[in-house]
Amino acid sequence: MTHPFEIEQEAILPASPEQVWEAIATGPGIDSWFMGRNELEPRVGGTAAMETGGNRQEARITAYEPGKRLASRTDTADDGRFMAFEYLIEGREGGSTVLRVVHSGMLGDDWQDEYDALRRGWPFHLHTLREYLTHFPGRTGAPVFALAPTGERSAAQVRAALVGALSLPGPVVVGARAHTEPAGLPAFDGEVTWADEERFEVRTADGLHTFHHGPGVALMFHHLFGRNTDGAEAAWQQWLTGLFS
Repeated sequence: MTHPFEIEQEAILPASPEQVWEAIATGPGIDSWFMGRNELEPRVGGTAAMETGGNRQEARITAYEPGKRLASRTDTADDGRFMAFEYLIEGREGGSTVLRVVHSGMLGDDWQDEYDALRRGWPFHLHTLREYLTHFPGRTGAPVFALAPTGERSAAQVRAALVGALSLPGPVVVGARAHTEPAGLPAFDGEVTWADEERFEVRTADGLHTFHHGPGVALMFHHLFGRNTDGAEAAWQQWLTGLFS
């Protein structure tokens, strides 16, 4: 049985409407703060696609007003499920921009858990967008995704392993410093900018790094802004797999 939902979030961003539009309405822009690798055809009727770990999801562009409004909607599945996204942009004096996000649609039988996960996720994603526009304006990030099974470990044990490997204090708090030296990558030094029960984010001089954890699984979504990112995804995958092997 399906269930309708709607989530609305608003953020004040330190960027012009044109900069915000570039971040939410182009593939490279979305790659720089959201999840996966993204493509977006700049027209009504075009396709917005996101690929994460070999899983590709597509939506159709239903509104495209540069600098003002972007909307998309997935096809309706056989069970009635679909998702719709709307971004509304409004410039403010002083060079800032208000971005309003409306995420709506129909969820399935386990709608409550899925809704709660979506509701918790959006404040984090908008935080990452703000970090991107504040610290890496005018640059585009190379997305990195890695996933590793963690066996019988609980979510708390997975988090503890990540925290230890990054030389972080426990519990993780905003402002804490992280450090590690992944094989095949530059030394990793950064500051925690977000921490909740499911994930934490570390900003380094050349990237935004997110570490997710749950029972039996660890994931990473990174956005790298350095000059040479070739091989980074493979190196981070090796680091994560080695941590839980």
